[in-house]
Amino acid sequence: MFIENPVLKGFNPDPSICRVGDDYYIATSTFEWFPGVQIHHSKDLVNWHLITHPLNKSSYLDMKGNPDSGGIWAPDLSYADGKFWLIYTDVKVVDGMWKDCHNYLTTCEHIDGVWSEPVRLNGSGFDASLFHDPNGKKYLVNMYWDQRVYHHNFYGIVLQEYSTELKKLIGKSSIIYKGTDIKYTEGPHLYYIDGMYYLLTAEGGTKYQHSETVARCKTLMGEYEIQPDYPLLTAWQAPRNELQKCGHASLVQTQTGEWYLAHLTGRPLPTGDQPILEREQHAYCPLGRETAIQKIEWINGWPKVIGGKQGSVKVAAPQLPQRKWEPTCPIKDDFTEPKLNLNFQSLRIPLTEDIASLTARKGYLRLYGKESLLSKFTQAFVARRWQAFSFDAATAVEFYPESFQQMAGLTCYYNTENWSSVYITWKEGKGRVIDVAVADNFVFSMPLENAEIPIPDNITIVHFKVSVRVDHYQYFYSFDGETYHAIPVVFKSYRLSDDYVSGGGFFTGAFVGMNCIDITGDNKAADFDYFLYKELEKQ
Repeated sequence: MFIENPVLKGFNPDPSICRVGDDYYIATSTFEWFPGVQIHHSKDLVNWHLITHPLNKSSYLDMKGNPDSGGIWAPDLSYADGKFWLIYTDVKVVDGMWKDCHNYLTTCEHIDGVWSEPVRLNGSGFDASLFHDPNGKKYLVNMYWDQRVYHHNFYGIVLQEYSTELKKLIGKSSIIYKGTDIKYTEGPHLYYIDGMYYLLTAEGGTKYQHSETVARCKTLMGEYEIQPDYPLLTAWQAPRNELQKCGHASLVQTQTGEWYLAHLTGRPLPTGDQPILEREQHAYCPLGRETAIQKIEWINGWPKVIGGKQGSVKVAAPQLPQRKWEPTCPIKDDFTEPKLNLNFQSLRIPLTEDIASLTARKGYLRLYGKESLLSKFTQAFVARRWQAFSFDAATAVEFYPESFQQMAGLTCYYNTENWSSVYITWKEGKGRVIDVAVADNFVFSMPLENAEIPIPDNITIVHFKVSVRVDHYQYFYSFDGETYHAIPVVFKSYRLSDDYVSGGGFFTGAFVGMNCIDITGDNKAADFDYFLYKELEKQ
């Protein structure tokens, strides 16, 4: 039996893996998408399924107004003292000399239970994690941000004790590690293994130079020795490797004594005839940063990636019984369940009944028109990840706009500055029409200008579909749900990728979903009859 990477496909970065008995869990970053933190579960490290988003209330996570790619960065999941411990960072400023962020702790006895109200810990840097020392003490470690413009921003790894009785950090914080010459030292995870403290850190930034390094010490606070042949993991020197951007990793030991490393990776679109060594100029990952798993062996007290430090697509699985899961999302969701499927998320805020309702009209998702796709406050937008290079997504919407400021339809989205949307709206002299709008690094266009598609008066529901085919995607519409007509615009998939967007917020991945906009303030509702997502090939 083999692990086939990536194990978590489509925008599941910064994995934190832990084992509780025979169960394995991976927590990943969600950035501005709500609810916060994705947690997947496995019994064998091969088959994974999404089980919960623990940060599902505004009291846990208030991201209204957060910038693109702000919000949840690099959660840390651990288990000790009979309960799960979740550390998470809410980043409020992405670009600029400061990196304003808040680090929190929440706990729960059951992975899918109700988590405790969060304890705010510090804000000195992001990628915080909790280390449970065998001596009974607990320590928070995080990267330490240096805002001084004449210094490198990544100052080092800071450690401070956490008091479970006082529910706060105590004592003085100390820089315990400054990193290697790769720099950008972040994502710290501490482990105590065979009498040594091991510190794993991500380095090199989260693009193609991304790496994972290891240092060790006999004492927690002592001077850490760097692995002689560092980095432990990187694909930077293997440009043809299918898995790129490898780094930001965490360790787990199986109940059979085997060791594995969960790590971030990215799969670029085919680069055609472009020079492979210039991949950063033309290699794009619209599926975002994903999660892979490698097997580890220990040599002279240091971990080594079996198969090479570049990472492998096929990895020997542990000697555990195989356990497969039913898909967590139906191909076609008819909105008959009382709650939205786990695979759907919203932007920054929870979907309250005045934004989205499954009860207002049975068998429909009703979205009440809110702010535009540019808003970082209140959007009526329900979406799921692109998780395959080729797939179809479709929906059907009933909507009766009375103004061009009202629109509802199907959207492919990266962030507020990069998206495309096909929708029902209203135009003078035509009434209801189908139109398209595009944002391309904050440059806007409407390619159907003066050629909008009129909707016949006897049509109530309009069906929209998007066909994503590796390097391009195209929208279609239908008035009967059977015969589809192409919108005469073809979009490039790479423009919904981390590697394409401008600015510093490039940490998520492409989404597809349903949205309703009403700038008039009338909150006009759109009813969506279903949502279909069908992958076309084995990924």
